[in-house]
Amino acid sequence: MRTYLFIISVLILQTSCEEIIELDLNNAEPKLVIEASINWVKGTSGNEQFVKLSLTAPYFDSTVPPATGATVVITDQYNVVYNFVEEGTSGIYKNTEFVPIINSTYSLHITYNDEVYTATETLKSVVPIDYVGQTLEGGFSGEDTELKAYYSDPADEKNFYFFEFISDIPAIPTLAVYEDRYNNGNQIFGYYSEEDLDIGDQVTIRNHGISERFYNYMFILLQQNSNGGGPFETHPTVVKGNCVNQTNPNNFPLGYFRLSEVAEVIYTIQ
Repeated sequence: MRTYLFIISVLILQTSCEEIIELDLNNAEPKLVIEASINWVKGTSGNEQFVKLSLTAPYFDSTVPPATGATVVITDQYNVVYNFVEEGTSGIYKNTEFVPIINSTYSLHITYNDEVYTATETLKSVVPIDYVGQTLEGGFSGEDTELKAYYSDPADEKNFYFFEFISDIPAIPTLAVYEDRYNNGNQIFGYYSEEDLDIGDQVTIRNHGISERFYNYMFILLQQNSNGGGPFETHPTVVKGNCVNQTNPNNFPLGYFRLSEVAEVIYTIQ
């Protein structure tokens, strides 16, 4: 009798372990996500630019829905208008006649689902990358490939920088922001360390000139994701950018409108 009771108990436990629990999560109304980064790489005309619009999605969704059918316009301080046209239904809006002007102010105007979103920002300059220093014995383990991208900060002015280090390892770029509060006028560097890089691998290094407001925005995002993930992962708190919903302020968008001159170096690990 005890043997039968034991077998029945085990079967009940096994059945309980296989029970599927469905979480009833609250789904908020989708918000517009604005990725409007105008990047003028040194040595190029900067005429080809794009704005990406998407919508927030439920936590367990694997795809990001595009925001299609919007009207996207950028106007400079001289009232020159640049219309961005969507490629199909991709949510990517392109312009091939953009004229970047350092220290010029630009205004973004988006109409989507009968609501108007606006933002204003100035195109910030950046100094060149002087050179890249490398060691194969970096990081806490002493076995990481470590890169330092040196640049000379201009004296007697406040500057802010946004670095991207892009390689195939990992797939998500390494991002960092810097200010010159304690290094004004000195040669300083952007830092990158990766364990799995091998000799012959390439790393694209980009340094963007940015505004103080964007520096503060990215600083908070990167702090929130310091334990892993990227800047577009789910955050403990919502970080608002400089884009405003003029029609319905409570339905605020996510993302940022930024304009940067960019210094780029493609470095091969030696």
